[in-house]
Amino acid sequence: MLRAVAFDLDDTLAVTARDRETLLAEAADRADVALDFDREDYLAAHREHSGTESRRPVFEALVGEQAPAVTRAYRAAVGEAMAPVDGAAETVERLRERYRVGLLTDGPDRTQRDKLRRLGWTDSFDQILVTGALGAPKPDAAAFASLCDALDVAPEAVAYVGDDPDRDVAGAAAAGLLAIQVTYDGGPAVHPDADASLSREELPTLPALLTELVGDGTDDA
Repeated sequence: MLRAVAFDLDDTLAVTARDRETLLAEAADRADVALDFDREDYLAAHREHSGTESRRPVFEALVGEQAPAVTRAYRAAVGEAMAPVDGAAETVERLRERYRVGLLTDGPDRTQRDKLRRLGWTDSFDQILVTGALGAPKPDAAAFASLCDALDVAPEAVAYVGDDPDRDVAGAAAAGLLAIQVTYDGGPAVHPDADASLSREELPTLPALLTELVGDGTDDA
């Protein structure tokens, strides 16, 4: 019996209107810092220095003492570029009428919560977990265990909805959750561990899909 539904954030419920390389350039311009690094340099620094609260350790590795200004500018640029997927807010609202609804998103805590604030979604979920604060990024089983604990629902009664085949789908499936992959044009193929999939344009049909998969989510008692 399904008791809860949880989501990934980036590229599942919300997307950025501009690519990340453009956002890096915008941030450098806002902070009046020379852009002496590219997206690959950023990703390399991110892998080695990613922080739990913000991206400041990443930018410290790239621009030194100018990192605070670039961090603020990049967070603002990303937040301003975020836009909800059509029907996402309404879908979450409908699901909350029947299930506990959570969010499990990778990234620094302050950065991800700033995105939610800008989207107007800080109160849209029963539980919000950011893996930067957990110290266990997806697909770490500990991230999904923390999600289930926060929702107070056993893993087998939770559906997790995300776009990334490895972090979201394989990670959720390995942790014992029902895994549903969100697809989009030019995106990755559906992972074999996915219990179901739907395109981002079909997100409003998710409640019906869940009912098809597991029933109506209610007890007979």
